[in-house]
Amino acid sequence: MRSTPGLTISLRRLLIVLSAIGLLPLAILGLWSLHMADQYQQREQERAMLDQARALSSAVDAELDGAIATLASMARTPAMDAGELRSYYDAARAQVAAQPEWLAVILTDADGNILFRTTSPFGTPGGRVADPESLKQLLAVQRPLVGRVTLGPRGRAAFPVRVPIRDQAGRLYALTAVIQPDRILRVIERQHAPKGSVIGVFDAAGAVVARSLNQGGTVTRPPSPSLVQLMRDPAPEGVGSTTTLEGETVVSAYTRVSHYGWTVAVGVPTSAVGGAAFQGVTVYGLGLAASLLASIGAAWLLSARVAAAFRSLQGGTAALGAGEGASVAPSRVKEFALMGEAIEAAAARRAAHEAERSRLLASLEDALAASHEASRAKDEFLAMLGHELRNPLSPIVASLDLMDLRGEQSSERERTIMRRQMQHMKRLVDDLLDVSRITTGKMQLDVKPLNLAELVRHAATVRPGMTVELAAPASLWVEGDENRLAQVISNLLSNAERFGNGVVRIGLSAREDWARLEVADQGIGMAPELLARVFEPFYQAPQQLARSTGGLGLGLAIVRKIVELHGGQIRAHSDGPGCGSRFVVELPLAAAVAPAPAAPRAGQAQRQRVLVVDDNVDAATTTSLVLEQLGHEVRLAHTATAALAECIRYQPTVAILDIGLPDMDGYALATMMRRTASSPRLVALTGYGQQADLGRASEAGFDLHLTKPATLDDLQRAVSGAAVTDAATT
Repeated sequence: MRSTPGLTISLRRLLIVLSAIGLLPLAILGLWSLHMADQYQQREQERAMLDQARALSSAVDAELDGAIATLASMARTPAMDAGELRSYYDAARAQVAAQPEWLAVILTDADGNILFRTTSPFGTPGGRVADPESLKQLLAVQRPLVGRVTLGPRGRAAFPVRVPIRDQAGRLYALTAVIQPDRILRVIERQHAPKGSVIGVFDAAGAVVARSLNQGGTVTRPPSPSLVQLMRDPAPEGVGSTTTLEGETVVSAYTRVSHYGWTVAVGVPTSAVGGAAFQGVTVYGLGLAASLLASIGAAWLLSARVAAAFRSLQGGTAALGAGEGASVAPSRVKEFALMGEAIEAAAARRAAHEAERSRLLASLEDALAASHEASRAKDEFLAMLGHELRNPLSPIVASLDLMDLRGEQSSERERTIMRRQMQHMKRLVDDLLDVSRITTGKMQLDVKPLNLAELVRHAATVRPGMTVELAAPASLWVEGDENRLAQVISNLLSNAERFGNGVVRIGLSAREDWARLEVADQGIGMAPELLARVFEPFYQAPQQLARSTGGLGLGLAIVRKIVELHGGQIRAHSDGPGCGSRFVVELPLAAAVAPAPAAPRAGQAQRQRVLVVDDNVDAATTTSLVLEQLGHEVRLAHTATAALAECIRYQPTVAILDIGLPDMDGYALATMMRRTASSPRLVALTGYGQQADLGRASEAGFDLHLTKPATLDDLQRAVSGAAVTDAATT
C-alpha cells in the first residue's frame, strides 16, 4: 500500500511559486545596486562640493595675498624709509584711489597709535582702532595677517589686512588696508555653483565676510547654528546636513585650508543631493511588481494547457541554450505543457535581462559624456587660474627690471634672489596648468651645473618659524635643474614641518660619486605599511594623520619623479610611529665650475612711440616705466575705448595690448587698430598662454605674443620687431 504524503501542491501552484522565487534574487540584487549607486552618487557630489570649497578658498587666499602684496610694495618706498610720513600719506591716498574696494589705508606706530588715516586730513587725531586684537597680534608676531570683519561708524562692513614695516631707522610700523567684503563677494560670484546653492566665506572668528545670498543682511553675523555645530569638528574639512539662515535645509561642505584662518562653506539643497534615489527605487519596484504579475499570469495560463511532446520540449530547451527564441508545441499532457511554458518564460526573462543590460550600457555612455564635460570645465578653470596667477607677477618682474635698469647697486643681491624666486613661481604656475606632465612622465628639466650646497643653504634660511640644523660643505656640485631641485628640498622641508614636532636636521655630504642629502625630523614617524607606499601619488597617511595636516598626497611623489629624472634615487626611513622620519636623496656628483660672468645689458633700441593697454593699473604703470627707462615715449590706456582714441590721437608705432580688457577683448581691439592710419606693430601681453591662445592672437593680427610676466628681453623684442610669435610653455 502506498504511503500518503503529508502535503501536496499542484504543478500549477508550484510553477507560480517558483516564478516568484526566481524573481527574488533579481529584486535583491537590483535594490542593492540602487543603494550602491545612490551611495556612490552622494560621495561624488560631496567630493565635488569639497573641491569647489577648496577652489574658492584658494581664490579667496589669492585675493588676500594680492592685497598683502600691494601693501608690501607700498612699504618699500623712499618716503617710508626716510620717515617722511606726509609724503607717504599722499602715496597711500593715491593707492586707495586705485583700489575700488579699499576704504582707507591706516599707519600706526609700534604702540598701536594711529599716525594717519587716508579718510582724514594728515595730522588729524588718529581716533579708535577697529579690531585692535589683530593689530596687537601683528605687532607681536610681525607677519602679515588678516583681521576680523566689523561694522564701521557709518555702518559699512570691512576687514583689515595688515603688514609690518620698518623704516631705515629701524622703527616698527603697522600698515593696514581697510577692505570692503564686496571684493570677496565678487570671487564668490565668479564660481559656477549649482542652482539654489548658498556659498559663504567666514573670517577666523566665524563671522560672515561674504555670502552669495543676502550679503547685506548677513555680513559680520555668525552663520546658522547648525553650520556652526558642523564646523566645530576639529577636522579641517567636512560635509553634513545644515539649515541656512533663511530656514532652508541644505547639505554643506566646508574647508579651513586657508592660511589666513578663514573658512569657506558651500551649501547645496538636499533635493539636488541624492534626489534620484527615491525615484529609482519607485521605478524599480513598479517594474518588479509588473514582472511578478506577468510571471504569475503566464504560469497560470501555461498550467491550463496540455504540455507539448517531450521532443518539442527538447527542441525548446536547445533553442534556449543557444540564446534563441524558444517555442514549444502545445500538449494535452499537463506537466509537459507547464514545462514548455516555463522554458518560454525563461527566454522572456533572458530578453528582459539583455534589455536591462543595454539600458545600463547607455547610462554608462551618458556618464562618460558627463566626465568629458567635467574635464573640459577643469581645463577652462585651469586656464583662467593661470591668467589670474600670472597677472600679479607681471608688475613685480617689471619692477625688478626697472631697478636693474636704474643700476641700484645696494639691492643687487636681493633682486637676484627675488628674480630667482619669481622664476620659480612662474615655473610652478606653468606646472599647475599641465598636471598631466607629472603623471605621464613628460616633465622637462633645464639641467645645468649648480652648487647644491648653496641651494640647500638658501632653502634652509627661507623658512621662518622653523628650526633647522644644517651641516653642509662650502660647495658640492651636481648637474641639475635648480628650480626642480629647490622644489625637492622645499617639499621635504614642508613634509618635515607638517609631520615633525621639533628641530629639522639637514645633512649634505659626498660619498664616492654621489651627493647625499638627508632631511630628518623628530615627528610622528611612519608605520611599515605607510613607509612602503609613501612615494605613491595621491596616497596619504591614515585619517588621524592626514586629515589634521592636509595635503593632496602629491608632494613626495613629485619629489621622487624629479630625483629619478636627475639620475638619482630617494629613500624613506622610520623606526615606527613616534620615532621620526628620514628622507635620503642621492644625486650623481659633477665637476665644479666657475661662476658665470654677468650678462651685459642690452643696448637701447630705436626710440619708439609705445601705447600700453592694460586694465591692471600696476602692471600697466610698471611696464610703461621700464619702457621709458629704455628711452621710449609711452602712453597708457586702461580700456579698449580709451586705447582706440589714444591710437588715433597719438599715432603709436608699437601697441602692447592685454587680452582681458573690461569693455572689449584684445583680439577685437587689435582688429580695429589695424584699420587706423598708424597701423602700429601689435604685441599681445597677457596671462593666457596656451597653444590655442597663440593661434588666436596670430589670427587677430598680432605680430608678437608674450605671456605674463614679461622680462626685460621680452619688452625689448616687443619694441624692436624682432620676433613673430612667442612659444610660451603652458
